[in-house]
Amino acid sequence: MAKLTISSLVSGGKATAGPPLGPALGPTGVNIGKVIATINEKTKDFAGVDVPVKVIVDPSTKEYEIEVGMPPVSALIKKEMGIEKGSGTKDTVAGDIPLEKVLRIAKVKSESLNTASLKNAVKEVLGTCVSMNITCNGKRASEVINEINQGAHDALFKG
Repeated sequence: MAKLTISSLVSGGKATAGPPLGPALGPTGVNIGKVIATINEKTKDFAGVDVPVKVIVDPSTKEYEIEVGMPPVSALIKKEMGIEKGSGTKDTVAGDIPLEKVLRIAKVKSESLNTASLKNAVKEVLGTCVSMNITCNGKRASEVINEINQGAHDALFKG
């Protein structure tokens, strides 16, 4: 029998046997409690953030594997800043994030971002800040991207 893949978004460290996972896992015959505990262990570092998860089940053997995806950059920004959402208008700033936190997010996301360098990963995170209308170090994120392009923050990317 072919393996089944169940994809879902779960709140980091807080998956439950209720919908959507429980009902989807029930017919596979796996130990739902054990699967949920494994998911919660693997996603605990993303507490408060929705994390994409895939549970791949072999129904004939009841064996499973869990793949944890990476939360979107916007979710990591909101978590770092402690905000619910970005600004809905270009005239209202949703908040200000320190460049050090942008760097931390870029390091976490660097494997899943389509970029070859940490510098470019930081610029991608700042690009998300632009779309959420979040400033960085008190400046528009687009200004900080320009500064990075001109070498103003090169010390952050060494070592």
